[in-house]
Amino acid sequence: MTVRTIATTPFSDQKPGTSGLRKKVPVFQQPHYLENFVQSIFNSIGAPTGSTLVLGGDGRYYNREAIQIILKMAASNGFGRVLVGKGGILSTPAASCVIRKYKTFGGIILSASHNPGGPEGDFGIKYNVTNGGPAPEKVTEEIFARSKTIDEYRILEAADVALDQLGESRLGDMIVQVIDPVADYAELMESLFDFGAIRSLLAGGFRLRFDAMHAVTGPYAREIIEKRLGAATGSVMNAEPLPDFGNGHPDPNLTYAHELVEIVYGDNAPDFGAASDGDGDRNMILGKRFFVTPSDSLALLAANATLVPGYKNGLAGIARSMPTSAAADRVAQALGIPCFETPTGWKFFGNLMDAGKVTLCGEESFGTGSDHVREKDGLWAVLFWLNILAVRKQPVEAIMHEHWAKFGRNVYSRHDYEGLPTDAANGLMQHLHESFAELVGKQFGDYKVLFCDDFSYTDPVDGSVSTGQGVRIGFVDGSRIVFRLSGTGTEGATLRIYLEAFEPDISRHHLDAQQALASLIAIASEVSQLKARTGRDHPTVIT
Repeated sequence: MTVRTIATTPFSDQKPGTSGLRKKVPVFQQPHYLENFVQSIFNSIGAPTGSTLVLGGDGRYYNREAIQIILKMAASNGFGRVLVGKGGILSTPAASCVIRKYKTFGGIILSASHNPGGPEGDFGIKYNVTNGGPAPEKVTEEIFARSKTIDEYRILEAADVALDQLGESRLGDMIVQVIDPVADYAELMESLFDFGAIRSLLAGGFRLRFDAMHAVTGPYAREIIEKRLGAATGSVMNAEPLPDFGNGHPDPNLTYAHELVEIVYGDNAPDFGAASDGDGDRNMILGKRFFVTPSDSLALLAANATLVPGYKNGLAGIARSMPTSAAADRVAQALGIPCFETPTGWKFFGNLMDAGKVTLCGEESFGTGSDHVREKDGLWAVLFWLNILAVRKQPVEAIMHEHWAKFGRNVYSRHDYEGLPTDAANGLMQHLHESFAELVGKQFGDYKVLFCDDFSYTDPVDGSVSTGQGVRIGFVDGSRIVFRLSGTGTEGATLRIYLEAFEPDISRHHLDAQQALASLIAIASEVSQLKARTGRDHPTVIT
């Protein structure tokens, strides 16, 4: 087998976003494009010769081809072993689990998370560091810098590796170990949750539906929910991972998980519904005809954590992304533990968890997790809920209303405007920045503006500073509106508008969020000049 050194020229668009580099599949299929980025990773991380790497992805289109390229490049760049999921499959939280369990020199995860797949769909790649979490900004900035000056990459000239059979093979001097993608993760879940209690719940007639959305969590959910916990066959739907996600959009929200929503809101509805996304790191939680917002889910899990074996000794702290509602803050205050507000992106939670400052973390974008790995974890959140339900023996809606009665309700919603012209989206954000001075003190009906800013964050562990994280408009009563451009899309711009109002009045806790937030929605449209600047008067997705 011969190591070839290939001359190349840089691509100008390889700057990682919120979680890695994401582009359309045809972009990655360009000659040298994937190879340039992978070599830039290897040139940046300084892995000692003989190091072990984890490799896998969510099974989307181009996953298998990319894995073969990366394996041959790893063999040419001094790695001694690569642990790769069977069939090229590894959910993002499972990859983090494997990195941590076997103490590898990080891993490469191939996924565009909740973005659509297929030949014209999205593809993504990111490097996770040795703690199992996404590379911090200093690492991704170094990777980008290397990508702008790269002039060659190294790749082994060899036949493809067999990925569908467990076991070891050699690729030059490197060992390729094909591992069961589910086993280590399932073992970790069983160590955290009371599987016996959940089995009893399910044996007692409790019915659930889990929608894997033809994405990576299908094999994980079948093994854990149906096989180990004894849920009825078929409780896991759309369980076969497909390269195009069944021509669907693997984003677990009320819009894209419409098949599950119709079941849970229909006749003969099950007691519990849940869904996960393309790479398994997001979750949606539903009770019978009842939706739990991700912000409320994080708060509820924190308030009930001691009911679960893995968290019976309590929490060190909670962290939430800035756009996530303050519901978790209220729980943290009651528990006497800190609650940290970070920028969007799971990498910001890693330092806090490594330093022992927090146990649970969450983002409003359907991501929840804990210090068991260094990624958000969709199936983990589902099992956490099932464990709580098994102990409390109440419906989801009843548990949530009891929570609101105790802590108050942070009425919350996110409006996504997808595929906007980039210039229009940037112009809207610039207009908001220029309006700060005139907005402060202004009265909008019952709402008076207290402050406007662009959120910045100083990491309490390493002192690093992140700026430009989203425009916040805060009102005197604690309500707020947040505007942010998403960093996870691949086409145009996605504007996200977050709306939050605290409601202590129990008699109003039953209100639909869009009804309760109607005044804030109107204010957001007015101050941003939304219709005039984007031509849109209705969001693509409401959650």
